[in-house]
Amino acid sequence: MSQRVAILISGGGSNMLRLVESMTGDHPARPCLVVSNDADAGGLAKARALGIPTAVVDHRPFGRDRAGFEAALTRVLEAQTPDILCLAGFMRVLTEGFVSRWQGRMLNIHPSLLPKYRGLHTHARALEAGELEAGCSVHEVTAELDGGPILGQARVPVLSGDTPETLAARVLEQEHRLYPLVLRRFAAGERGRVDI
Repeated sequence: MSQRVAILISGGGSNMLRLVESMTGDHPARPCLVVSNDADAGGLAKARALGIPTAVVDHRPFGRDRAGFEAALTRVLEAQTPDILCLAGFMRVLTEGFVSRWQGRMLNIHPSLLPKYRGLHTHARALEAGELEAGCSVHEVTAELDGGPILGQARVPVLSGDTPETLAARVLEQEHRLYPLVLRRFAAGERGRVDI
């Protein structure tokens, strides 16, 4: 029986799209829901066009009540009974309570070679530090921000004249390769690390 995957997004959903496109044929998982904290997220229309159920849980009405937002998000997720959650550009920091509910079943993609450059502005920080390479990481989500076990990484060289935007574009190409690969392995029960 296929693993059910819910994908959480905040924006255009390019990683979500690659994950959905990969879940065909003999893949051990299938998408069951795409949910966003922003009703204007471009990825919602892309998911609907593919026939995937979508939902919106707007964080703004909750103000600083993160637990209230996460309780509403949990209700939406649990209605679709996912086995795995994939954060794909979901721009909310999740509390320990939410993370513990899904511990061992939640993945995230981050645009740096973790443990370097956790959080935001990863490409600008890598360039400021004079890094010779950058990349992306897929990791299990824990209560520590961008701190869970790394399941895969992909690397790109930093080129002379790179800007945060040009570096981000090259890293994103690798995100689109890495995340589907790691999800497939994870859904099949493989927790070993893979580097591409």
